[in-house]
Amino acid sequence: MDKPLGRRGGRRRRGRTGPPVLAALDLGTNNCRLLIATAGRDGGLRVVDSFSRIVRLGEGVAKTGALSEAAMERTIEALKICAELIRKSGARHVRAVATEACRRAANAEVLVARAREEAGIALSIVSAAEEARLAAIGCAPLIGAGYEGALVFDIGGGSTEAIWMQQGRVVHFVSVPLGVMSLQESSGGDFGEMRAEMRARFADVRAEMDALAPFDLARHHLLGTSGTVTTLAGVAMELPRYSRTRVDGSWHECTDILAVAQRLAGLDHAARAAEGCIGLERADLIVAGCAIFTAIHETWPCARLRVADRGLREGILRELLAGARR
Repeated sequence: MDKPLGRRGGRRRRGRTGPPVLAALDLGTNNCRLLIATAGRDGGLRVVDSFSRIVRLGEGVAKTGALSEAAMERTIEALKICAELIRKSGARHVRAVATEACRRAANAEVLVARAREEAGIALSIVSAAEEARLAAIGCAPLIGAGYEGALVFDIGGGSTEAIWMQQGRVVHFVSVPLGVMSLQESSGGDFGEMRAEMRARFADVRAEMDALAPFDLARHHLLGTSGTVTTLAGVAMELPRYSRTRVDGSWHECTDILAVAQRLAGLDHAARAAEGCIGLERADLIVAGCAIFTAIHETWPCARLRVADRGLREGILRELLAGARR
């Protein structure tokens, strides 16, 4: 590869016409996700290809403050697959971002250099504010028409973002530096302990919001994006296997999702892994996700939840599309 894909993307195909091809890569603490899209006829995005792999990049970072060699190896292999998909798609507008694990790791620049040299991916480590902004852009179309706004939350591997959106704008956001992986490692996996820890963290966030303006529970709903909330929705819908088309944009009563969270937290590892929407790779970390979601609802006890299988990558794609049109 001549130049990093994060700068140039794939080569333009000779005689190519039609809308530009865009690629967004989100390297999180737990997952490496790629989304390739073009402009749809309705002005939105039409997905061309996607890729997701659990790489557990942030494994051990909370204790050591550094990315392990094994985690970087797993990540580079995933990035090489992403690079090949981007090249095959002919995408010329590409942005690749890394989030909380790289923000916290003292040796994150080693991974950035390896990604460029070995996979041809130009990673940029984004701030918590930029991560929240992009997630808000990606999720904004799912705020219910009959509501004043929503509490958007993104439960990641290393951090959890809480974003108050009202009438199309971000009123306030906070990034709590605990996600499913870091919370699991710091607590030993006890559901009650994790729930109490996150509830205490979110209480401070709610106090900050209340100092700005009242948060009207009746005129707001929860809007969740992440592997945790999409998995909980899939289980609540009794899907035999996960289906993005069924889950994305779906509405749920929060009491139903809380009941699923409580049930999963009480199962052993094998029973959780047997759930069609969970599997072996998510069976250990889903308990931490259940604890975080429960704490979020205890802090913002809205009646309804909308689930988004979209977020940061879609925010990136929307900005890339706007730039391509300009």
